[in-house]
Amino acid sequence: MNTQRLTDGLTALGVPFDAAAVARFEAFHAILDEYNRKMDLTAVLEEDERIDRHDLDSVAPLSQGLLAPGAKVIDVGTGAGFPGMPLLILRPDLEMTFLDALGKRIAFLQDALARLGLRAQAIHARAEDAARLAEHREAYDAAVSRAVAGAAVLQELTLPFVKPGGLAIAWKGPGVQEEMDAARRAAFVLGGRVRGVTPAPVPGREEWAHCLLLTDKTGKTPKAYPRKAGTPGRKPLA
Repeated sequence: MNTQRLTDGLTALGVPFDAAAVARFEAFHAILDEYNRKMDLTAVLEEDERIDRHDLDSVAPLSQGLLAPGAKVIDVGTGAGFPGMPLLILRPDLEMTFLDALGKRIAFLQDALARLGLRAQAIHARAEDAARLAEHREAYDAAVSRAVAGAAVLQELTLPFVKPGGLAIAWKGPGVQEEMDAARRAAFVLGGRVRGVTPAPVPGREEWAHCLLLTDKTGKTPKAYPRKAGTPGRKPLA
């Protein structure tokens, strides 16, 4: 692993790190490679691109001071652990929950967490189902998601987890402005209000034009939401 690229990128983003965090990034990449030989976790195999596309992109909320000390955070549709694992590696004070619908991904994350000496919860469930459980509904200070879905869909998959006063953070690309009206309407239905979009550049990869869609949880989510598993994707609220 090109640790210089990682540390230079974190420094450029203004994200604090220590030697233990760098060692954990190295170890996590090794575990990811080990599992990726047996199952499809990520198609990003080149190390420098993985650092940029996964590690540095994931830590954007830290560069913008969006996660308070000790915040309770859920990573919805975490996949191979992004953005949750880089956030947790750099901020082990976070009370992190990883959520994914594929059991083998959760098994990978549980093993990785144990081997890295990090404490977190990893849950195998659909977001629509988990958000109806009392222990998860409106229980988090923040919900983060890099899942590939429309902004309105992500609102329904994340906001039900967020307590009033909390924040939903969705990673989006340059086309997000075309989704803003739908995102605002969906947020309103779900007890939220779109704060706006903030740039989230990756050092040396400015052409990606990544950004964060920020939605404040202003009230309680109606009991009817989220709808049955699969429905948000097929029939977005907007």
